[in-house]
Amino acid sequence: MSSRKQQLLRRHRRQKRLVLLGTLLVLAPLGVFVAWWLVPAVLLLGWLAHEAWFADHLFYSPHDDYQYTFPAATARQCVSLVGGRLQLSAPLAAGETLILEVELHSTRLGWLFDPHVWLGDDRQDFERGVRGRRFLNLSGQAVAVGMGELPIEGRFCRLSLTATLYALPNPDYSERRIMVLAPHADDAELAAFGLYSRAPEAVIVTVTQGEIEARNYQRLGLDGAQAAQLKGRLRAWDSLAVPLWGGVPQSRCVQLGYYCLQLPAMLAQPDLLFASRESADKDVRSVRLHNPLRLPADADGLPCGRNLLADLVALLEHFRPEVIVTPHPELDPHPDHFATSMAVDQAVQRSSWKPEIALLYANHLYDNDRWPMGPVGAGVALPPALAPLPADGLWSPQLSAQVQLDKAMALAMQHDLQGRPLLKHRLRRKVQYLLAGRRWPATGENDFFRKAVRRHELFWVRHFDQFDQ
Repeated sequence: MSSRKQQLLRRHRRQKRLVLLGTLLVLAPLGVFVAWWLVPAVLLLGWLAHEAWFADHLFYSPHDDYQYTFPAATARQCVSLVGGRLQLSAPLAAGETLILEVELHSTRLGWLFDPHVWLGDDRQDFERGVRGRRFLNLSGQAVAVGMGELPIEGRFCRLSLTATLYALPNPDYSERRIMVLAPHADDAELAAFGLYSRAPEAVIVTVTQGEIEARNYQRLGLDGAQAAQLKGRLRAWDSLAVPLWGGVPQSRCVQLGYYCLQLPAMLAQPDLLFASRESADKDVRSVRLHNPLRLPADADGLPCGRNLLADLVALLEHFRPEVIVTPHPELDPHPDHFATSMAVDQAVQRSSWKPEIALLYANHLYDNDRWPMGPVGAGVALPPALAPLPADGLWSPQLSAQVQLDKAMALAMQHDLQGRPLLKHRLRRKVQYLLAGRRWPATGENDFFRKAVRRHELFWVRHFDQFDQ
């Protein structure tokens, strides 16, 4: 987690503690002078209200406008919302990725229930109390849009009568040689299972073992270091085995074996060694036994930035990908995710092989832990962007119901997404189910089963010669 997000979380928790303290100070006289049972009753009601409506980690105002710009050549037109349908002002331009910029205004009930927009048979959700500019994803519905037959209706929110429609054309990148960079096991599946499962020449490179936060494995009688070692081995195995479910053989999967939360320091000081924070291991070769090719760091196993970059250069020159799939450096705050994209950019600069396109994904956000909002299987609207981002293109391929199910099963195989949530989270879900109408999928209890198994996958399209500008 980035230092910025840690600061936001600390501020959020501090504010909640202050509110709780203030509430107790106000209620104390009631217990003394009125009736003792009023205090626990009011606290219980307050807790229920908090869990139902105020427990989301939303670090911005729902009244803030999202700020997106697209490449200058992007086709756009003004459209109208008439009689519950989208009406064009000109013929629909070519482009399989369609984005609708619209103003949303929450109704009063939209403070209690999640505001959402129905686009034909698709649903896209937004923040409670939303009031501002948002970007709907109409990809996959070009026929209905072009014929003026796409129903569009707000639920617990109202839409402006005019909007702007963007059409962004892309080739089918799954038909090219692609390399998916996963900072941890499961990142490739979360972001791009639909993409890589239909790509005949996909390679998946996982950068770290994913060994930290292994306390759950101590129930097996292991100490902290042993638990971290076991978790690292299991997640390394996941990174090599699970892609086969999506049709990618082990011969095209590589585990580099570096250590979690050490990648930024490795890039900053490439000649220093950075062992695991929890297992104390300092030889990455322990999880490289099943890699399909020998890499530079196999010579000494040292966890340093110099070896990481040399490994990535060797992989680029061996597999010769045309497209790299990697985390979005401006949107995804996880330090390992950011460092992975910076490392691959540096490796491309050093390599004799130059991929053309970076497809960028965001598995985490700074400001909204629920995005993509709404239920499993729904569409993916654009995430909050409160500061201007680079004017990247967008590509948002659709996933069929069968591919969505396969993606959910791929996530279910990942050890880090198994197990039950904490009791407080299970209670929160029950309260939100009863009071706020939220639903969770039957495929798994981790929130990524809701967030990642969707009608769309979403990638920002950036040319590598513009990657670090």
